[in-house]
Parts: sequence; structure tokens; C-alpha cells
Amino acid sequence: MIGFLGEYESTVDAKGRFLLPSGFKKQLPEAEQTHFVLNRGFETCLTLYPIKSWEPIFKEISELNDFDPKVREFRRYFLNGANQIELDGAGRLLLPKNLMEYAGLGKDIVLIAAVNKIEIWDKTKYQQFFDSMSPSDFSKLADEVMNKKDEKLNG
Repeated sequence: MIGFLGEYESTVDAKGRFLLPSGFKKQLPEAEQTHFVLNRGFETCLTLYPIKSWEPIFKEISELNDFDPKVREFRRYFLNGANQIELDGAGRLLLPKNLMEYAGLGKDIVLIAAVNKIEIWDKTKYQQFFDSMSPSDFSKLADEVMNKKDEKLNG
């Protein structure tokens, strides 16, 4: 399984391209360094999946019951805007305009490790996201999330 660590800044050029930071490239297996799926994130960001991280998610979604209206609704929202993209010869990725608009991306962006994928945020929005949570709020959130994990393991 691919696992990412780190946070890197980059800039988007006038054509909507940005350089994939070398720190992330080094964390990818060599055979998986060029092909990705770019999708809307759950928050106002984009999510960049290496193909090997995307394939099991897509497989799981494709096996859901198509007769369930909630499944169809989820698929529409989750897959809406998903694009296969690849690095160009200069190591850049092209962001489709509709996805840039969704995430409100400007010239300055931040790429954040999110376990097996990378989130792409507008730099200002990313800073606002962190400014909105105090250390105490984060501590409470961590306790709640990690205790739910423990409950599942022990339940």
C-alpha cells in the first residue's frame, strides 16, 4: 500500500499546471509515478489518487447495489469530475478548470499527505482551515476519532 507523508507548496501556472513536488514523487513506487486520478475532495479541496490507490476504491464503488437510490446518489457525487491525469514531460499535472473552480484554487496551492492520497488545497483556504481549530478542539477530535477506532476493535 502507498502511504504519503508531508506537506508541500506549489504554484499553478496560467494554464492550470503545477509541479508534483519531488518529496511526493520519491514516496511513489517508480512504476506508479505518472498516472493519477484527480477528484473532488469531501471538503473544498481536490484529491489526487495514484492509480493503485484509486483502483480498489473504484472496484468497491462499482460493486455496490445499483438498485439502491443512495448508492446511485453517492456514485454521482463521488465520481462527478473524476479525471485520469498524468505527468507531462516536465513533471507537471494539469488541473481541469471545473475542479479548480470547485476547490477555489488560486495560484498558490498546498499539497498534503492524506495516507494513500494527496489533498490539494488553495493555500489561503488551507491556512483558514487550520486557524479555525484550537489545539484543545483538535485534542477532543483526536480523542473522539481514536476512541471510535478502539471501540470497533474491542466491540
